Amino acid sequence: MKKYFTLLFCLSSFFAAKAQLTPFEQSKDKNYTATYAEVVSYYNKLAVNQPQMRIINYGSTDIGKPLTLVVLSKDKVFDPVAIKKQNKRVLLINNGIHPGEPEGIDASMMLVRDLLKKNQLPKDVVLCFIALYNIDGSLNRGLSRANQNGPRAYGFRGNYRNLDLNRDFIKSDSRNALAFAQILNTWQPEVFLDNHTSDGADYQYVMTLIETQKDKQNPTLAAYTDKTLTPDLYKGMKQSGFEMIPYGAGEHGLPDSGIVSFMETPRFSTGYAAQHNIISYMTETHMLKPFDKRVWATYAFMQHLINICQRDAKLLGDMKRKVDAEVAQQKTFALNWDVDNTKVDTITFKGYAAEHKPSDVSGLTRLYYDRNKPYTKTVKFFNTYKATATADKPVAYIIPQAWGKAIALFKLNKVAMSRLAHDTTLNLQMYYIADYKTGQRPYEGHYVHTGVKLNPVDAKVKFYEGDYVVYVNQPINRYIVETLEPQGVDSFFAWNFFDSVLGQKEYFSDYVFEDVAAGLLQKDPDLKKRLDEAKAADPKLEASAGAQINWVYRNSPYFEKTVLRYPIGRLLSNIKLDLK
Repeated sequence: MKKYFTLLFCLSSFFAAKAQLTPFEQSKDKNYTATYAEVVSYYNKLAVNQPQMRIINYGSTDIGKPLTLVVLSKDKVFDPVAIKKQNKRVLLINNGIHPGEPEGIDASMMLVRDLLKKNQLPKDVVLCFIALYNIDGSLNRGLSRANQNGPRAYGFRGNYRNLDLNRDFIKSDSRNALAFAQILNTWQPEVFLDNHTSDGADYQYVMTLIETQKDKQNPTLAAYTDKTLTPDLYKGMKQSGFEMIPYGAGEHGLPDSGIVSFMETPRFSTGYAAQHNIISYMTETHMLKPFDKRVWATYAFMQHLINICQRDAKLLGDMKRKVDAEVAQQKTFALNWDVDNTKVDTITFKGYAAEHKPSDVSGLTRLYYDRNKPYTKTVKFFNTYKATATADKPVAYIIPQAWGKAIALFKLNKVAMSRLAHDTTLNLQMYYIADYKTGQRPYEGHYVHTGVKLNPVDAKVKFYEGDYVVYVNQPINRYIVETLEPQGVDSFFAWNFFDSVLGQKEYFSDYVFEDVAAGLLQKDPDLKKRLDEAKAADPKLEASAGAQINWVYRNSPYFEKTVLRYPIGRLLSNIKLDLK
């Protein structure tokens, strides 16, 4: 590794002498990451007289500054539509979503320059780099990661609204996420990479890797990543002196107890990208390794990924078209997953001995890793997941226009939608929320719902002119179903988009409804029979006059039919609708 690292540094210095040095390279100790202003200035200067490079600004982040996208195109074509027509692939790389994990920021600055100066842009792949995603957090510069070995100053994890932006992709509370969605859906990459730094146990690797979990990925893509792309990345990185291991060592106990592969649900960047049938990776360099090694490991990984994308450019395009067609026809969708502990693989792991000694702070026993005792051993690798919730897609979803945020996100994600031409009563399936659990503390600004149980009911429901019809016959089906099915782990319901339906709006006064209830029971023998049966089955109901009055109320014409009714309709038959 030392020889390779020295060679990388010498090569970089040679080319940098004829090119623009990054702030990282200019620093004597190589323990410096560029500020936001330095990043923007660097790329603007680099773009001068570079016809194969273009800087495009998207949206406006929560701090009022746009996302800067750096695009490299060997053929000098920068129109995403034209690029697709030319049958080119697109690789999108995101940097600085957590500005305290900045290796990708500095590595990308060097890589962009070197690819241009050495005339090594791939012929069939257009490269898109988000220069610095969490601008807000980057401007909040200081020391906030006590467990990390450099750089000497860096940005803060949260953005200007104190959101962790790598938990925001589905809910899109931040304007950062809205700008990212615009980039992703405009450029439609076949492959996506998000650069990070890990916490956790100590071990010998500079870099660990998260890939789209194979059991939640489309089988065609899973076969390619599992058998070809991922092994080639591991092989290339080992040859470059940066041997990798899957992320997760120490996440569930000591590393030698086993590694559990990470499940990136759609709240994360890679989980969100996977909903768009995009192959996705997340690098996680190790926090305790020197910053310069972490930067160079990230540089090497991006170079290997670019090379493989160029090598397999035709295959990547063929697979994407095939998978889009498969997903458009897919009938059943997984909505949540859990590790399958009955299926265990093994993996070679290079760690350090975990020891215990008295704490200098408390005097009690503390854990530490002894780097003087490296080891190589075979450990368990839990890399199989099973679906714990699924849903069959309907013919179409009907979304009332009142639910503006859901509709806006569908438009941003290029979901094809039509609108009802006039008020229409439809026979369809509606969900009633039978049960759910809600977190006791806010998580990323929300009280997330889990454990959702549903009572599906066939019903006649009136919808109105302008309400939206979403046919589930699209390549973006995964995004549609996983957001609209309320039992999904990262559904819109889970993130509180529809919470107003959970509250009852009308009530009754006991002394008034007593007489009404008596009249209803007298006029409706079946209602009286059902009340008697309910009392016989429930001693608490039998013993409570108030509960019995409430039971009659909830089973009367006066009780509102929309309470706990999920507002999105599921059209199960392909009837002709009058649309505009």
